[in-house]
Amino acid sequence: MVERLDRMWRVCATGFCFSSFGMGGLMLRVFVFPVLSLLPWSDASRQRACRQVIHHAFRLFVWLMHTVGVIRCDVLHGERLRRNGLLVVANHPSLIDVVFLMSLIPRPDCVVKSALVRNPFTRGPVLATGWVRNDVGAAMVDDCIASLRSGNNLIIFPEGTRTRPDGPLTLRRGAANVAVRGGFALTPVVIRCQPPTLTKGEKWYHVPVHRPHFVIEVHPDVPVSDWVPPGIDDSLAVRRLTQSLSEFFSREIRRDGA
Repeated sequence: MVERLDRMWRVCATGFCFSSFGMGGLMLRVFVFPVLSLLPWSDASRQRACRQVIHHAFRLFVWLMHTVGVIRCDVLHGERLRRNGLLVVANHPSLIDVVFLMSLIPRPDCVVKSALVRNPFTRGPVLATGWVRNDVGAAMVDDCIASLRSGNNLIIFPEGTRTRPDGPLTLRRGAANVAVRGGFALTPVVIRCQPPTLTKGEKWYHVPVHRPHFVIEVHPDVPVSDWVPPGIDDSLAVRRLTQSLSEFFSREIRRDGA
């Protein structure tokens, strides 16, 4: 009986959190970002300020989810994210992975789906922050490199979408392209969640029997040279690095489940 009541509460609390998230996005779009756009500063300064607003708003949202009992979350070695110019690569088990990472990382930037521009709840933040969109083809890599060189911290999910719990780990080459062509080290972040929740294709109200526990582990930086042999061309280096990333995340996820 207690377990059933707890689950019913978490369904209601999850709905409240998602409603708050949507309303918060609309408030930022209608009230906050228009005011910031009127201030006399450069586009880069305005975008940097908007990203900090998102950073703090997501910190508040994570606090809300924890406070109402929707999730538990532990962060291991989070101090490694409190720097500038990081290329953060992470696995993607749940819908709220980007919320966790942006709440932990100052000056966050990320690669987002172009569909978010058409969503009334996310259009404001995407346009105001100047996040990199994935609909610009080869120029996306150049945009990512420019963002990192300006001191932003770029978050990329190499899978491109959420992983199904029972599916294979398949990575795209975008993150490796940015690392190889821009000369950036990678900062791998492994996200684990037990029991799984908000996975690909799962409705928000399908909450698990027990409260999900997220563990976010930040690993040391990995230079490209650690995973790619010297003297090979960029195209081959990108393929080798993508394969090494896939092996790393697969190994870490298996280690957790062992």
